[in-house]
Amino acid sequence: MPRLFPLLILLASTFGWARQYPATAMVLKVDTAKKTMIASCQDIPGFMPAMTMPLRVKNGRELAALAPGQIVEFTLVVHRRTSYAEHVRVKPYQSPEQDPFTTERLKLLQQISAGPESLPKQVSVGERVPDFTLIDTERHPLSLSQFSGKVVAINFIYTSCALPNFCYRTANNFSVLQKRFSKHLGTDLVLLTVTFDPDRDQPEVLARYARTWKADPASWHFLTGPASDVRHVTDMFGMDFFPDEGLMNHSLHTAVIDRTGKLVANIEGNQYSPEQLGDLVQTVLGSN
Repeated sequence: MPRLFPLLILLASTFGWARQYPATAMVLKVDTAKKTMIASCQDIPGFMPAMTMPLRVKNGRELAALAPGQIVEFTLVVHRRTSYAEHVRVKPYQSPEQDPFTTERLKLLQQISAGPESLPKQVSVGERVPDFTLIDTERHPLSLSQFSGKVVAINFIYTSCALPNFCYRTANNFSVLQKRFSKHLGTDLVLLTVTFDPDRDQPEVLARYARTWKADPASWHFLTGPASDVRHVTDMFGMDFFPDEGLMNHSLHTAVIDRTGKLVANIEGNQYSPEQLGDLVQTVLGSN
């Protein structure tokens, strides 16, 4: 796929046209020194299919606000002999829920009642993720430290979620990763899916849910545990959830950790494709 883009530049040079295209992409890697980013771009109708490509950013200062996993919008400018991205801006996640601010309001109320000294410490991109231990579908303890030297992807679901564009989509993203990286799973890549509804999502429930996705238990682990342990893990990644009439209001986060245990990306929301998540994982696998 990346080899297609130089051809587009050649065509621009041959026919002498210069164009501007609105584009959306997931950031995979940022190089501020070279003023470039590697991005997994969505297709641009009438110009190019979805592909991963390196992009020069005209205003290098715009790179300072970028991190892997972010969704960005920009203008792709193609001249006769060069191309670049300009007006790069992070696309904020907007929940498609009827009340997209419910979770945020409840979180704020919780923080006010708890006091600033009780606020959880969220891991920042580039920081080492502290070890944690939860319980797998066989009721065996499983710790993050067991996967030292491997790339780890983590997402969060609850099995009673009734909305197909939330937990179902989150789980489906990992199902696509499982197929794409079948040769890397277990040896180089591990998938962890954590429930934030541990009272209902007991190990047996998670085991049934895992079977619906044909998850390989040796490399895609579904985890639960005591509510306090689950909350400890969700707080690390800024994952918010609150019971609401038998269901859960919740945010969406998918994290990628490199072989050294550092957080590479913490993707909020669901406005990316499984292929873009796979491109990010591929970048992390290849850079270690």
